[in-house]
Amino acid sequence: MDSANENGLPKIIAVVGTNASGKSALTVELALRFGGEIISADSRQVFRGLDLGSGKITKAEMKGVPHHLIDVCEPNDFFSMADFQRLAYAAADDIIARGKLPFLAGGTGLYVNSVLDGYLLSDIAPDLEYRNELEKLTTEQLYKMLTEKMPDLIIDKNNRNRVMRVLEKLHDGDSAVPQKCPRYSSVRLGVSWKREKLLERIDERLKRRMDEGMLAETENLLKNGATPEFLDGLGLEYRYLSRYVLGKSGSLDETLSELSLAIKRFARRQMTWFRRDKSIIWLDMEASPLEEAEAAVKAFLNGN
Repeated sequence: MDSANENGLPKIIAVVGTNASGKSALTVELALRFGGEIISADSRQVFRGLDLGSGKITKAEMKGVPHHLIDVCEPNDFFSMADFQRLAYAAADDIIARGKLPFLAGGTGLYVNSVLDGYLLSDIAPDLEYRNELEKLTTEQLYKMLTEKMPDLIIDKNNRNRVMRVLEKLHDGDSAVPQKCPRYSSVRLGVSWKREKLLERIDERLKRRMDEGMLAETENLLKNGATPEFLDGLGLEYRYLSRYVLGKSGSLDETLSELSLAIKRFARRQMTWFRRDKSIIWLDMEASPLEEAEAAVKAFLNGN
């Protein structure tokens, strides 16, 4: 298999999409067919112990395909896009050096783009004093501060960690929109469903995770030292369930209802993000997505 294109850049395949879209399972099947290994591009799956709430793939679901960048740091650790890019580059280069094909799979758009587009990220050490000042502000105050500096920036106003990181970059004289220097030739496959079907899948997955013990997982994380601030900053499942455990929300039914709506809003934002990328090849998940994806990967590897 030729792992480089005519420009000499090694090749990498990305599978992107929303929550509950089936990215992981599809990527595993592709990796099995093309002798690949998978790099997880998920901002929460890097943390140990965050399994059900982050949708972390199980050993059985991996079907023997090696996975990278899962469980690489502890809860409460600081983990940035630059950390992800550095580790993803190392993993991809190692996979390629062993004659395998790297697949990048996940829904964290910035993580995916940092690798595929080759973001040139600053290596300036963070200003811890400034970070401490930001920590004193509410998420709403942080977002207001950021929009005053960059009114046209598209960012989730409820993602405290992401808003803080952009403010830190601006404070350190870095750009919130980095320069690019791609290290790989890439193709991007998009996984999505019609709106009604996706909403149904989100509800089914939330129920399944609760049945499997997601509430107990959240309780154990708090018991073992994960801070409420850390879990709240992760958003979605961990934010809502940790608030419930700590008595900061209503009943469990009310909490799950609010969580379901939050996941659906997040999925909509994910799609808005990915739809801006006109290079993504969107698969028809209600037809034959695996065959369609396989054909696209073959064409990419053959230079077509």
